[in-house]
Amino acid sequence: MAIQKWVSDPTHSELQFKVKHLMISKVTGSFTDFSVSAESASEDFHDAKINATIKLNSVVTGQPARDTHLKSADFFDVDQFAEMTFQSTSFKKENDEDFLLNGDLTIKGITKPVQLKVSYGGTAKDPWGNIKAAFSLSGKISRKEWGLTYNAPLEAGGVVISDEVTILGEIQTVQEAEQPA
Repeated sequence: MAIQKWVSDPTHSELQFKVKHLMISKVTGSFTDFSVSAESASEDFHDAKINATIKLNSVVTGQPARDTHLKSADFFDVDQFAEMTFQSTSFKKENDEDFLLNGDLTIKGITKPVQLKVSYGGTAKDPWGNIKAAFSLSGKISRKEWGLTYNAPLEAGGVVISDEVTILGEIQTVQEAEQPA
């Protein structure tokens, strides 16, 4: 089978994160400008090579002041680092729906390995003849590993922002038309 190329459908995809705040609740944020691409020679995607680029200036949490702080040098430093990237190193099939996605995540010029759980939602043809495939992903990272260390202590102990960040994504892709050789 020929290599099939897939790209994310931005109108049907989302990328979120959750971070514990004050050690008692979670704050959710998302990135509104990102792209994911995949190449696979198999229909079940077990050999897929996956890349993602996330524009850090697109971070949204529902609070403009917090968004501005996340874009500052205390966190993402978008003036110096416009994007974070992900490049897969393996995509291992565990069963008909579940995969383990390993890859290198780069934030603020620091690259570290990460592992994400991915569930394959299936493949379907939309009413306009496009072939779509959908995936849900989740994982956790330590933000400090990428130099995202800003924090403040709480009077009763603990810190304002947890180190652990949960990553969640719903990615719908569309198959690109094959290009003649």
